[in-house]
Parts: sequence; C-alpha cells; structure tokens
Amino acid sequence: MRLLVTRPRPAAERTAEKLHALGHQVTILPLMEAQHLPGAVRAALDRSPDGIAVTSAEAVRVLAALGPAVRSHLAAPLFAVGEATARAASGIGFTNVRVGGGTGEALAETVAAERRAGAGKLLYLAGAPRADGFERALAERGIDHVTVECYRMAPVSYGRQALFDLVRPGAFDGVLLYSRETARHFAALLKESNLDVTAFSARYLCMSSAVREALPDDAVAQIAAEPDEKALLKLL
Repeated sequence: MRLLVTRPRPAAERTAEKLHALGHQVTILPLMEAQHLPGAVRAALDRSPDGIAVTSAEAVRVLAALGPAVRSHLAAPLFAVGEATARAASGIGFTNVRVGGGTGEALAETVAAERRAGAGKLLYLAGAPRADGFERALAERGIDHVTVECYRMAPVSYGRQALFDLVRPGAFDGVLLYSRETARHFAALLKESNLDVTAFSARYLCMSSAVREALPDDAVAQIAAEPDEKALLKLL
C-alpha cells in the first residue's frame, strides 16, 4: 500500500521503518513539530516531586535532554500512559516504571491504585495542546499533582504548491493520523489548498475517535481499536 505518515519526527521515521518492513511504500509528511521547554522541567525536578507522570514519549525526550539533571530522579515512580512511553522511559534509565492502560483516564486509575495514602505531589509533564482527561481524572480521585508543560506542538506549514511537490493528491491508499491536533491541521491544509479529502487519499487511519472527529465528515476513516500504534497498524 502507498501510505502517508503525518506524525512528527523522529517518531515518523520509526513508523516508516515498520511499514517498509511490512512491504508498504511510505512518504513522511510531518504536520507538527515539538518545541521543548527544558527549563520548566528542570525547575520542577528541583522541587523533588514524589512521582512523575507522562502521557507521551515526547515528554520522555525532554527528560532525556536534561542529562545529569534527571539522574537523581531515575528511581522515582514514573507513570507512563502506555507500553511505548514506558519503554522510552526505561530506555533513558528510569527503573520504577508503572504502565497505564493507554488513555489518560486509565493512567489516573493506575496512579490511584499505586500511590500510598499521603504521598507527596505528583509531577505531570504535559504537552500543549492536550486533552484534559488525565488531569480531570486525577482531580476526581483527589490525587495531589502539579502540571508542567514541557513541550508545545506547533503546526508545520505547507502551501498548496509545497503539498503538490511533496505528495501527489490521490497517490495514497491511506493516511495515518495519530493526534487530534495533527488531524485538525491536516484538514485545514487541505481546505486552504482546495484539495478534496476523498481525492487526496482512499482512507484515513485514526488513532482514536477524537482524531476522526477532526476530519471532514466525508473522509473515509477507520478508528484503531486501542489508542496505540500497534492497533492502528492492524487497520492495514
């Protein structure tokens, strides 16, 4: 199949390798890029949080970039939203990683089940923009936490001619979309460039229902059974 991968680098390259190994033809078109805020994370770690929560591997990349500043925290409980994020955290040296069920709400349940009564403040290293499911679920469970934005996702701009130069509309059997913001930006680019969503690709593979909702109604879309890449690729 001819596939378009829209997620940011470097994750896009890893996805492309998986797809190539499955025999697909892949084009990478990152639609968002991460802007890291290491100073905010360093200041938050200086306050010695009792635990850390992350809902994306991007937050782990910010931690990794801190180098020596993160070493004294590697034994702290780290709550990761899913398996991929947990592997990223273990990969930079965290030794006490707890894995959630793949959503913010499920991760909050894991946190609530694991943390002892009277535990100190949990540090949530978040991105922007983001859904509020994890923070809302923590508040509902009475879990003391502080949210620190450690990165911001900024849209990558492509003009009409640039889109035509990079990809020929109608050349794809599928477009992989991983986040609501990416899907929203993608839909806006198509509209600005007067490109029809159904003509651009035969179908759109969405990580979640929130991703699907950001696309035009006439897009032929499928939603992964679980909010992770393994489930997304099963749609192929």
